[in-house]
Amino acid sequence: MAQATVAEAGASAGQQAGWRDVVAVLGGRALRRLQSAARVVRPLGWMLVALTVLFWIVGAVQGWRELVIAAWVLAFVLVICALFLIGRTQYDVSLDLARTRVVVGERAIGALKLENRGTRAILPSRVVLPVGAGRGEFSIQRLAAGQSAEELFAIPTQRRGVVEVGPVSVVRGDPLGVFERAHRRDDPVDLFVHPRTVLFGGQSLGFLRDLEGLPAADLSRDDVSFHALLEYQPGDDLRHVHWRSTARTGTMMVRQFEETRRSHFVIGLSRSRGDYRDEEEFELGVSIAGSIGLRALQDSQRVDVRVQGRELASGTGKQLLDSLSTVEQSKAREGGIAELAGVVSAAMPLASVVVLVCGATVDVEDLRRACARLPFGARALAVVARSGLDTPELRRIGEADVVTVGALDQLPVALQRVLA
Repeated sequence: MAQATVAEAGASAGQQAGWRDVVAVLGGRALRRLQSAARVVRPLGWMLVALTVLFWIVGAVQGWRELVIAAWVLAFVLVICALFLIGRTQYDVSLDLARTRVVVGERAIGALKLENRGTRAILPSRVVLPVGAGRGEFSIQRLAAGQSAEELFAIPTQRRGVVEVGPVSVVRGDPLGVFERAHRRDDPVDLFVHPRTVLFGGQSLGFLRDLEGLPAADLSRDDVSFHALLEYQPGDDLRHVHWRSTARTGTMMVRQFEETRRSHFVIGLSRSRGDYRDEEEFELGVSIAGSIGLRALQDSQRVDVRVQGRELASGTGKQLLDSLSTVEQSKAREGGIAELAGVVSAAMPLASVVVLVCGATVDVEDLRRACARLPFGARALAVVARSGLDTPELRRIGEADVVTVGALDQLPVALQRVLA
């Protein structure tokens, strides 16, 4: 008897658990349906729904027929607007940008193609194309089965950066904006807006163009650039014995070499807000860094670009400009040009040439401190962006050349004066 009672209790508990699972599944589906229905209601629609309910309740309680009639009118408007949601939006959408990389000021041209691959016509609808913080809208007419429509568009690029274009949304809704049903199609595309750059003619950035790099002041027992002869010391490479001198002096002599350093070009671009007077000056600094980096890459140099907080990809010209498109000004707590120079020295101690780029608010002492922190033996060059300067200026701070330019086209002339 006790066993039967236990069995019945177990069966009842299992049945209750099964019912709970069914209720949970049905409740989850109902909740998802309600969420989907709520997403099609615009703020104006919620306001009309609230007014309808309010007028109905107040009119019924207070006996005001005017409010009841107003509630009926609003309900009728809601029903009419909801009818505009009926219809398919199953377009085959493709988004195509002619170029995904442009320079500031150029227009990015693109095309949006929609095709009805179904067996029934698709009623007129709207297509929304988000572009950064804004969006463009296109009205698509009725498309019969197998028909397609193409819309061309142009994106103005007034600011450097990375603009996300898309995803495309096919929207169906009423003219009043009460309801709106949107279906996303296609994936977004990143549009890189590169900074302006200037090309350098003829002369490179002042490097010795040999295959073995730049000679340094350090001496070595094993290298390529011959310096002098020394007496043999245990551990010296016998391949470097100078046999003629050994035969003449009677003492084994070996060659001593100058250490050579592989050409390592480093650009330190300060993005500290306190180093620039305004945003225009910061953009000039970014363009200067990009122009010098492209020239160094053209000279087959190994180029590294560093800003506060991170290192930028700069293996190729495309990588360099893409990285510079993402650079934004930093806050004062991340440090200025002097702190950036310290990071460059710690991370790249074997740099052969270091170019620091900053704005006009950096004073002489900060520049002197920054140049003093650079790797020992590296050639130092500082380029100061000062918007509005008519002619470039050249000065010397410690062991570093400092060039001040007021416009991007002044940069090649200023660097030629440094390298002269």
